[in-house]
Amino acid sequence: MDVLKQLFGRLHPLVVHLPIGFIIVGLLLQFYDRKQKEFNHVISLIYLWTGYFAVLACTTGYLHYLEEGYSFDSVKVHLWSGIATALFSFLMWAKLKDKSMLPFLTKIPVLVLSVLIFILISFTGHQGGNITHGEDYLIEPLPNSLKSALGYEVFEEKKIVLTDENWEAAILYDAVIQPILNNNCVSCHNAKKAKGELLLNTKQGILESGENGPVVLTSHADKSDLFIRMKLPKSDDNHMPPDGKKQPSKEAIKLIGVWIENGISFDKTIGELGLEKSLFQSFFPTIIQTDYPDVAIAAASQDSILRIKNSGLHLNTMSENTHYLKVSALNLKSFSDSDFQLLKSVASQIAVLDLGGTQITDAIFTDIASLPHLTILKLDNTTITGSQIERLKMLEHLTSINLSNTTFKEENLNKLKDFKKLEKVFLFNSGLDKSGTEIIGQSNIVVEYGNYTLPIVAMDSIEF
Repeated sequence: MDVLKQLFGRLHPLVVHLPIGFIIVGLLLQFYDRKQKEFNHVISLIYLWTGYFAVLACTTGYLHYLEEGYSFDSVKVHLWSGIATALFSFLMWAKLKDKSMLPFLTKIPVLVLSVLIFILISFTGHQGGNITHGEDYLIEPLPNSLKSALGYEVFEEKKIVLTDENWEAAILYDAVIQPILNNNCVSCHNAKKAKGELLLNTKQGILESGENGPVVLTSHADKSDLFIRMKLPKSDDNHMPPDGKKQPSKEAIKLIGVWIENGISFDKTIGELGLEKSLFQSFFPTIIQTDYPDVAIAAASQDSILRIKNSGLHLNTMSENTHYLKVSALNLKSFSDSDFQLLKSVASQIAVLDLGGTQITDAIFTDIASLPHLTILKLDNTTITGSQIERLKMLEHLTSINLSNTTFKEENLNKLKDFKKLEKVFLFNSGLDKSGTEIIGQSNIVVEYGNYTLPIVAMDSIEF
């Protein structure tokens, strides 16, 4: 019996659309036939069917309420307006059939009844939509300014702002937990709309509210309904927030659990709670690494670009968002020190310069030092020794130099220590009696020598 009740209850969303359709058809036919009055019999029959199906909809709706755990307060208006709709459908049938057993109907114009039944079906359908989708279903996509003007409470999204400098000093609840709840839960659990009698917009509500008791249990995330429901798969009916609503990230859900496990504190900082930095790393600002400086520059002239390309050098912009250029002599192995004059017209725009495999000498460093925004320099497979390389220390944005397969002298390594932004130097196969990596200078410049050797293992001596 319980199975049948549940089955018929779940037919409600299907059945409820039948009386709505019949009423719309009846009203349209009334408008069409308002002068001839030829279809009164058909229209009255439509309203009779409407009444029958409205009764069926009310019955299935009531069963749905009993079996699915809705509170009566949430469905009572929808239920009574549905019953009223069924009653008015029968009245419309009686009015159009001119039934003498209801003499009071003769005093009420058909137009009045038609308007009333249209209002009833609209109101009833709206209430049903509120139960199914939430009261803010229609207004949710609207801008916050318009929502406020219509009298709806607006919950602005709160950003989680943590940095390498402030994360330990930030109060965990204020900086992290409250924004997570505000952005994902509070729209359904606030003073005006407390689904499940749960309030998540206040500290007291978090600790005490919930129709089945508090949703958080201090130091026990695995027993806290708030955390359990957030962890459930989205396909699970008990998952919160429900499918279709904005979902918190896995990192955010994990932090809800960490917060509960650490005593549900509302005033302690992350540092005081002794939490690991890795828990909050995903909320730190994303640093976008680029191969060009974060400095705005003007575009190079097209004449200059064309002239350089015609010389055999490869030149292209670094990205659509910048005027910085990458210049390569990959197809111009004859490039020498004297050819550098070709690049002077675009000196401010060059961020990456690749002169690997060309005929340049150490004299080129004087010219390279005139490229104020150079970040990456490739001089591999040349006769460079490092003499005069100190001229490049004036370049404020230089981060990488490739000197692999050159005749770089070891005594010139110390000249790199004073470079301001230099991070990596590649010296593979440069004749230096070194291998692996080395850190030089106070700025922790990493020098890669290569020449790595693998340890001999037992398998190497086996003959097959």
